Amino acid sequence: MIGVQEAVLSSTTTLSYRPLLAILCPATAAVLILLSSKRPNLRESWTILAGVLQFSLVASLVPTILDGKVVKCTFFETMFEGVAFGFKVDAFGLVFALTASFLWILVSFYSVGYMRALKEHAQTRYYFCFAIAIFGAVGVALSANLLSMFIFFEVLTVSTYPLVIHEQNEEALRAGHKYFAYLITAGVFLLFAIMLTYHLTGTTDFTNRGIKALAELGPAYKTTLVVLFFCFLLGFMKAAWMPFHSWLPTAMVAPTPVSSLLHAVAVVKAGVFGIVRIVCYIYGVDLMSSLGLGFVLACIAAFTMIVANLLAISQDNLKRRLAYSTINQLSYIILGAALLTSEGIRGAMLHIPFHGFMKITLFLCAGAIMVASGKKNISEMAGIGKRMPVTMLAFTICAFGMCGIPPACGFISKWFLCQGTLQAGEMVFLFVLLLASFLDVIYFFPIILTAFFKKPEGVVEGEGAAAVEVKEAPLFMLVPLTLTAIFSVLFLLDFILGLNIISFYFYRIVEVAVGNVV
Repeated sequence: MIGVQEAVLSSTTTLSYRPLLAILCPATAAVLILLSSKRPNLRESWTILAGVLQFSLVASLVPTILDGKVVKCTFFETMFEGVAFGFKVDAFGLVFALTASFLWILVSFYSVGYMRALKEHAQTRYYFCFAIAIFGAVGVALSANLLSMFIFFEVLTVSTYPLVIHEQNEEALRAGHKYFAYLITAGVFLLFAIMLTYHLTGTTDFTNRGIKALAELGPAYKTTLVVLFFCFLLGFMKAAWMPFHSWLPTAMVAPTPVSSLLHAVAVVKAGVFGIVRIVCYIYGVDLMSSLGLGFVLACIAAFTMIVANLLAISQDNLKRRLAYSTINQLSYIILGAALLTSEGIRGAMLHIPFHGFMKITLFLCAGAIMVASGKKNISEMAGIGKRMPVTMLAFTICAFGMCGIPPACGFISKWFLCQGTLQAGEMVFLFVLLLASFLDVIYFFPIILTAFFKKPEGVVEGEGAAAVEVKEAPLFMLVPLTLTAIFSVLFLLDFILGLNIISFYFYRIVEVAVGNVV
């Protein structure tokens, strides 16, 4: 029964149906999309309307969370004592939910321009699966426990498979099979880890500073706890940590809106979100430290960051280079959590939305270039910046941010991550962060130089202008990528100048989250 725990709510817990309503927005939209399959304008309107309603509901929870409370909504009790299927909105979950729900609105507009410009087939299936995927992503963010998270994780996996194979050619089908094999295998490990956690503690709830019963197991269970942690890590292959990463670059065969939101925000962010949940809300900082798991996780993240960047340098296809960049940036988040310090965890939590806004801009720019010019490879993009100045300016701003350079917000989260290494006394990981950022420059700056300063081959100044003229992508595509780039700049300005205009959406919420776990 919904709200069964109303009688035992504490002063720090609020009962509300808003989390359930937020989850139902994309689910309802999915049904309406199917019913409107022969009316494209109505079909796409349902997508946009659901996105606006969902974000409004999620954003309405901000004041409650900033008051230091959590919002609970129990849907039903399961057959397992002490385990319910339901939602609990805390500060960390709200950060992810805000990011995914807001970006869904912009990518919905972008999808209209993209799908219509290319006259893509199976558009109803596309919008339906997209809505179900957001249902899964926000469900992961708002889940009260591991069981609820697992269910939404698998919804996310199944719903994104048709999006990966959208082109339905041989390459897309191979990519989809690989994608599905990796993530279903991960689901098996995650389910086992959840069952073992319940066996050991009698609960699967996310708890500030970790489940107390897990920390009290004692030295006799050290090996079990280490094995359990690695089962969780394997369960979160969506985080694309190496060597379990190859599904992500392969999945770039999907349409650009899918690559942008699902593979730069929803799917992969669900993976790193899950890892941070385990570190901070299942094990807790103290238990992670006593078992030495923080250092091990940091080493995995550091290895992934360096190798992914080296692989990115060698990619000529723009989306594949961005995919390896994503693998690298996800491990920034993992490293921040693994440092087990307040500054490191703050940097990790902030990098979830900041990377989301910057990376989605880069993917949207890649799609705009492809639609407007037909070009997918960096080597073919000489001079594209002069013909698509708005698109490439947005790309440049967010590429700078990915390197940790102003004016984009990546500077903020990387600054906190560096502070986290100093707080932990781990100078080697500070070196890794700086080296990884230098490698970011190595593979991003050539794209910018090619676009703005290199002339197309065979074109002489003043000749052949008509042959190489390329206009900007349609406004439905151009406006969303411009807005995400603008927000990436505004987050930095708001933080540095202390304007407090949009800071409550991320900075203050993250402060509450960090205070709850460290």
